[in-house]
Amino acid sequence: MVLCVAMEKHFFGMPLLLLVLLLSSIDRSTQLQSSQSQTLLRLQQLLHYPNVLNSWNNFTDFCNSEPNASLTVVCYEDSVTQLHIIGDRQTHMLPKSFSLDSFVTTLVKLPDVKVLTLVSLGLWGRLPEKINRLYSLEILNVSSNFLFGPIPHELSSLASLQTLILDENMFSGRVPDWIGSLPSLAVLSLRKNAFNGSLPSSLSTLSGLRVLSLANNHFNGALPDLSHLTNLQVLDLEGNSFGPLFPRLSHKLVTLILSKNRFRSAVSSQEVSSLYQLQHLDLSFNTFVGPFPTSLMSLPAITYLNISHNKLSGRLSTNLSCNSELMLVDLSSNRLTGSLPACLKPSSGTSRDVVYAGNCLATSNEDQRPVSYCSNEALAVGILPKRRNRVSKLSIALGVTAGILGMILLAGALFVTLRRVNAKRKATKASPRLIKENASFGYTSKLLSDARYISQTMKLGALGLPSYRTFSLEELEYATNNFESAAFMGEGSQGQIYRGRLKDGSLVAIRCLKMKKSCSTQNLMHHIELIAKLRHRHLVSVLGHCFECYLDDSTVSRMFFVFEYVPNGELRSWISDGHMGRLLTWEQRISIAIGVAKGIQFLHTGIVPGVYDNNLRITDVLLDNNLAAKISSYNLPLLVEGLGKVGQLVSRTFPKGTPSTKEEDKIDIYDFGVILLELIVGRPMRAKGQVDVLKEQLQASISADDGARRSMVDQTVHKTCSDQSLKTMMEICVRCLIKDPLERPSIEDVLWNLQFASQVQEGWLQNSNPSSIRGSPSLGASSLPAPSRLHITTLESPRYSGYKEHER
Repeated sequence: MVLCVAMEKHFFGMPLLLLVLLLSSIDRSTQLQSSQSQTLLRLQQLLHYPNVLNSWNNFTDFCNSEPNASLTVVCYEDSVTQLHIIGDRQTHMLPKSFSLDSFVTTLVKLPDVKVLTLVSLGLWGRLPEKINRLYSLEILNVSSNFLFGPIPHELSSLASLQTLILDENMFSGRVPDWIGSLPSLAVLSLRKNAFNGSLPSSLSTLSGLRVLSLANNHFNGALPDLSHLTNLQVLDLEGNSFGPLFPRLSHKLVTLILSKNRFRSAVSSQEVSSLYQLQHLDLSFNTFVGPFPTSLMSLPAITYLNISHNKLSGRLSTNLSCNSELMLVDLSSNRLTGSLPACLKPSSGTSRDVVYAGNCLATSNEDQRPVSYCSNEALAVGILPKRRNRVSKLSIALGVTAGILGMILLAGALFVTLRRVNAKRKATKASPRLIKENASFGYTSKLLSDARYISQTMKLGALGLPSYRTFSLEELEYATNNFESAAFMGEGSQGQIYRGRLKDGSLVAIRCLKMKKSCSTQNLMHHIELIAKLRHRHLVSVLGHCFECYLDDSTVSRMFFVFEYVPNGELRSWISDGHMGRLLTWEQRISIAIGVAKGIQFLHTGIVPGVYDNNLRITDVLLDNNLAAKISSYNLPLLVEGLGKVGQLVSRTFPKGTPSTKEEDKIDIYDFGVILLELIVGRPMRAKGQVDVLKEQLQASISADDGARRSMVDQTVHKTCSDQSLKTMMEICVRCLIKDPLERPSIEDVLWNLQFASQVQEGWLQNSNPSSIRGSPSLGASSLPAPSRLHITTLESPRYSGYKEHER
C-alpha cells in the first residue's frame, strides 16, 4: 500500500515537472525573441507602415512567417539573420518626420543580420556611419531609394561584406580607395547614381569580384587594369565617360557592356578573341576606330553583339563564320565595306536579328552609304589604306621629277598668294555647299579638358530621344518642303524657326542661324560637342545639326539646329486662358513645377561649369504630349576660345558683373518662384511690382486660415487641392521670392517640398472621392534627381535657347 502511494505520487509529479520545464522553456524563448520582435515592429513604425508590412503585429511569429518575394525574415537560434523588405517601385520619399539615423539606430539592434535588403521603401538621407555596427553583414542591398552623399568610410570595417548594391539612389562623390580593402567583396553595383571621377586603382586588387556594375553615373577617365580580376564575369559601364583606351579585362567575362562612353581606341583583336566565355558584348555609341575584329562573331559563347554607332572599319566577306547561338548582331552606323557575311543573311536558316544599316556594304536590303564615304571617314580618323611595299618605275620617275616640280611650285607660290588676297577683297559670297561634320565627342582644348561634362541621366533610353547626329541639308529640305512658308513658325534674334517632319515621321523644330562672321567648322565643333551631350527629360533637347559652308574657304554660312518638337505649347496658355478649353488640375500643376525644378537642377549640377542665370520665364516652359514640362530657353557654357566674334550668332552673353558663386544658383530660384506664383494664382505676372504684391498676400495667407489661402489660389482648382499641399506650395514660393539671394532655398530643398506637396495631395485625394475631384489624371511626381553639384569656374558664354523665341 505504501509502495502504491509512493508510485502514485511519483507518476503524478512527473507531468507537473514536465509542464514546469516546458513553461520555463517557452518563457525563455519568448524573452529571447521579444527584443528583436519589438525591433521589427519599431522598424515598421519608422517606415510609416508600408503595405508590405501591414501584416505585422504584436502576435506575429516572425521566424515562422511564410516568406514571399516582398517580405522575408530568416532566423537562426531565435535571432534574425536575414531581413528582406521590398516595397513598391513607385514609392515616394518618406515624409519630413522620417529620420534615417533613427532607423539605422533601431536596425543595429539586430546584430546578427547577415543579409539586409531594403528596396523601394522611400528611405532618404545620408547613410549613417553606425551602419558598420551590423558587423556580421555579408549582403547589403538598399537600391531604389533616395539615399545621397558619399559612401560612408565606416563600411570598410565590414570584413565579411560580399555584396554591396546601392543602385538607383542619389549617392555622389568618388568611389573610395578603401573599396579594395574589402577582401570578400564579390558584387559591387552602383548603377544610376551620381558618382563621378575616375575609378580607384584599388579595384584591381579585388580578386574575388564577380560583378562590377557602374552604369549611368558620371565616371570618367581611363579604367584601371582589370585583367587581375580573374573571377570577374559581369562588367557594366554603360552611360559614363570612360575612355579613350579599350580596357584590359579578365578572360572569364560573360557580359561586357561599354556602351555610351568615350572609348575611341581600336578594339584589341587579341584582347577580345581570348574572351572564350563572353556571351553579351555591347560597344555601341562610342567612337571606336580601326578594323572591326570579325572574330567576335565566332566566339564560342557569344549570343549578343552590338558595335553600332562607332567608326569601326574593314572589309567583310561572305565566308566569315558566326556562332550558331548568336541571336542579335547590330553592325549599324560604322564604316564597314564589302559584303554581308552569309551567316548573317536571312537565308542562313537562323532566327537571329541582324542590323547593318549606315555602312557601305554591297547590299540593297538596308540603307547603305557610298563606299567613298567609308573610305573618307576612315582617313579622317587616321585609318590609312594598306599600301603595297613595292617600288615601281613610275614612282622612281615621280621622285626624279619632284625636284623640278618643287622649283616650279616655289616660283609660283608668290603668284598664288597674291591672287588669293585679291580674290578675298573682291569676291562676293560664293555659292554655298554642304559640309557634314560628325561631332567628335572628345574635348580638344585645354579648357575643355579641365571642365568635365556630367551626362546624368543622360540615359538616352529614358529620354525616349534618338542619339545626337549630323543631318544633311537634303533631310532638312525634305522635312520642311524646301523651307516653305507654311512650315515657318517665327523669327527672332536667334534666326528663323521652321516646323518639319522627318522621313521617319517624327516632328521636329529647325532653327536656321545665318552667320554674321565667317568661322571654320573646326571651331564650331567645340560648340556642338557640348550641345550634343545636353539631354534631359525636362529640357527641350537638340537632336542634331547641319552646317552649310562657302565653296571658296569652307567657312560656315549657315548653321541648322534640329530640336525635338514640343506639341502642347507654352505652360501659360494652360493656366490663364486654358488650352483649347482645358485647364490644369492642381496635381498637374505640382507635377509641372517638379519638372521645371528638375530641369533647373540639371542645369546647375548636370554640367560643369553649371548653367546659371537662365532668365527663366513661364513662357520658356513648354508641355509635351504627357503635359511634362520642358524648359526651352537656357544659357549654355560654350567654348569661346578661337571663335572670334562668332558668339554674336546667339542672343546674349553673360553680363560683365557675374554674380558670386554663392549667389549665382539663387537667381534661377527667384525666377522659378515667379513661375510657381503664376501656377498657384492662375494669373500672368506682367511686372515685378505685381510679383511683390502677390508675394506679400501669399505670406499673409500662409499664417491665416484655410479660407484665406483658398481665396488666393486659382479659382478653377481651389476646391480640388488639399490645404496642406496648398500651404506647402505657398511657403516654398514665398521663400523663392526672398530679396536676399542667400536666404532663398536650394534647388534640392525646393524639390523636396514640391515632392511633399504632391504626396500630401495624393493622400488627400485617396481619402476623398477621386472620381468627383479629378478633372483629368494627375501626372504624378517622379523621383527626386541626384544632387551632384561640382564647382568649377564658370565660363563666360553666349546664351543658348530652345526653339521657342521670346524677345525680352
